[in-house]
Amino acid sequence: MDRDEEKKNNPFEQDAHNETETEIESTAADAASADHIQEDLSEEKEIEAEYTEIEETASEEEEEPIVEPAARATMNKEERARVYNNVSETEESSRHPKDRKNSPIKNGIVGGLIGGGMVALIGAGLLFGSGILGNGSGTDDAGNPAINETVKDMAVNVTTDTTAAVEKVQDAVVSIINMQAGNTNMFGFDLPQSSSDTTNGTLETSSEGSGVIYKIEGDLAYIVTNNHVIDGADELEILMKDGTKEVASVVGSDIWTDLAVLTIPATNVTAVASFGDSDAVNVGEPAIAIGSPLGTEFATSVTQGIISAKNRSVSTDVDSDGIIDWDVTALQTDAAINPGNSGGALINIAGQVIGINSMKISDSNVEGMGFAIPSNDVLTIINELERNGEIVRPILGVSMLDLSQISASQQSSVLKLPEDVTEGVVIAEVQALSAAEMGGLKQYDVITEMNGESITSIVDLRKILYALEVGTDVEISYYREGTLQSTTVTLTEGQTSAE
Repeated sequence: MDRDEEKKNNPFEQDAHNETETEIESTAADAASADHIQEDLSEEKEIEAEYTEIEETASEEEEEPIVEPAARATMNKEERARVYNNVSETEESSRHPKDRKNSPIKNGIVGGLIGGGMVALIGAGLLFGSGILGNGSGTDDAGNPAINETVKDMAVNVTTDTTAAVEKVQDAVVSIINMQAGNTNMFGFDLPQSSSDTTNGTLETSSEGSGVIYKIEGDLAYIVTNNHVIDGADELEILMKDGTKEVASVVGSDIWTDLAVLTIPATNVTAVASFGDSDAVNVGEPAIAIGSPLGTEFATSVTQGIISAKNRSVSTDVDSDGIIDWDVTALQTDAAINPGNSGGALINIAGQVIGINSMKISDSNVEGMGFAIPSNDVLTIINELERNGEIVRPILGVSMLDLSQISASQQSSVLKLPEDVTEGVVIAEVQALSAAEMGGLKQYDVITEMNGESITSIVDLRKILYALEVGTDVEISYYREGTLQSTTVTLTEGQTSAE
């Protein structure tokens, strides 16, 4: 029996023989795998030049003589390890091509896709976690998979400086309903307006406006509003924010400043407004109007804008005769002020009343020009109205016309004025025993200066006159028959509606 047969018959030698065959088969398989990898890589045409070295390695492996299993059985461990390592190194080099270049465009596209995917996954996770999106789990009544849709009531508590300011004042702003008897229109039939049975009989709503509760004293609550809101009323109804109605009493009113003070029982009053300093207001700061635009249907409406201007002089026709009687000094705002807002509050961002909304310019070409009586002026007037029920002002006791209303021919022939006199106030009539008569003023005298200030119109004269106290001696310069003269007049107490 030869040596090979002995190895086959010996169990120990047989195990070694089997192990050698297994190792050789494994080595051959690995080499074949490396060749397969090389063939796959060589198919990429754009990088053929980079794999030259690998192809050469593969060729060398193919030319290496194949060792028969019988001969390999005599290899020691070091030789077998060297053969295995050579194959492993060849396989490793084939898997990692040499000096492979990266494309920046491909890298950018891949990076963008990866980044976008991560953002999408994170966003989806947040939505699932918050319950806005369902998790897709669960089944319906028929046992079919159903989407688990989670719907939540999103109650957002939005609190801003504006909402906080409104919260402080809105319960103190009321609607004022002007009730009048026998209200008919120009066509002779009754207007279809709401009516109320009162002690004065059946009254109908003539107009509606707004007011502000500014203090409680004893069992009475005091309300400030515009004079034109209550003008001509036979009865005044106050509609509170909660729907409660009260009948108001008039404490006093003033036609020139367009302010009035009313009282109602304080039983149902839950809030009063506080006044701010209108002189400290800045142009451009927020302004919030609260009132009842178009009447009680839209009671306690809120609009917001800014202070557009301070100390704005607004010409008004007090007695509706088509002639400008007075200049109201007002705060201008672009907060929406509509009919019915009159008498309501203009507040600052601190919730303080800085003005009483009084008027707006109504023109199809005008947007956002509303006016409010400054709070500092309001306080002065309402305090006097509370004390006296009216504003006591000095008068001259004359009726007047602006010189601009007189024709040039009459200025020359009747008044005999010098050509350089173009502005002033013409006395049309002097009342008996008045301050003007006692001071020597006569009909057709043209007043050009009063108390050291130039007079250009009736409005100027009233502004100067009403700023003085009853009993004050005031110097007046005037033209008579073309001659400039002067006199001193002692001002007397007069009516609230005219000189």
